[in-house]
Amino acid sequence: MNLTQTKYEVKDGIAKVTLWRPGKMNALTPVMRKELIHLFSEADRDDAVRVVVVTGDGDAFCAGADLSSGGDTFDQSIKDGKKVSWNEHRDGGGRISLAVFQCRKPVIAAINGHAVGVGITMTLPMDIRIVSQDAKIGFVFARRGVVLEACSSWFLPRIVGISKATELIYTGRVFRAREEKHSGLFNYVLPGNEVLTKAMAIANEIAENTSAVSVALCKALLWHGLGEDDPQSAHLIDSRCFFWMGRSRDAYEGVQSFLEKRKPQFNMKVSQDMPDFYPWWKEPKT
Repeated sequence: MNLTQTKYEVKDGIAKVTLWRPGKMNALTPVMRKELIHLFSEADRDDAVRVVVVTGDGDAFCAGADLSSGGDTFDQSIKDGKKVSWNEHRDGGGRISLAVFQCRKPVIAAINGHAVGVGITMTLPMDIRIVSQDAKIGFVFARRGVVLEACSSWFLPRIVGISKATELIYTGRVFRAREEKHSGLFNYVLPGNEVLTKAMAIANEIAENTSAVSVALCKALLWHGLGEDDPQSAHLIDSRCFFWMGRSRDAYEGVQSFLEKRKPQFNMKVSQDMPDFYPWWKEPKT
């Protein structure tokens, strides 16, 4: 794909995705949406990618949806000259969130500046969020006469709890990231010039020291474990994954490298070495 509103580079196992709309605070457009969906799929397929880091160009992460088209920005009832019914429509931000969620590689949001609307909700399915302390953050949907999107009704309460989620959504207030330092929304709240550095340091730690297949399975266990009915059902799938990995060459290498006091050389690949029972959850109908 010819990228015009994002940038993508892979180095040392880390794919860096940059939202790139100079002068527009990286506001989301349909073009950027399509590029992001493509890039998360690309990162998922590429065994050279161990971790994905997402950041914004310039001083902003993403100012939200591009509202320059006017009052009908969110009116999706007509597309390509044809009427669209509510049951045909699929939220664009949600499609990005699902692409992130379906990526088997860890995804780190390096929120280098303001993130409002879809600019913040698209980061919720990302595994780790690191933010500039001065960034303006806002779940502003009720102030724009719409509702939360990008699957954030599922992600946000699981991240910050239902009570904090209702406060952020019902008020639609815009706040500085440092004001919610202890809410659970962010892993780290740092000076702006330290955000990407911290994200890359965590990404390097993952890429250099861990088994790709182990991390992919752990990611699935954590996220899909949120939907299990009770600890017993989680125990059953934990046990199955542990049994399968315990027989793998990465497990043998992990133990042997520890005994030999050397860095492990894991070589199992997410593209071809996942268990035959993966995925173990039932995919919903689209």
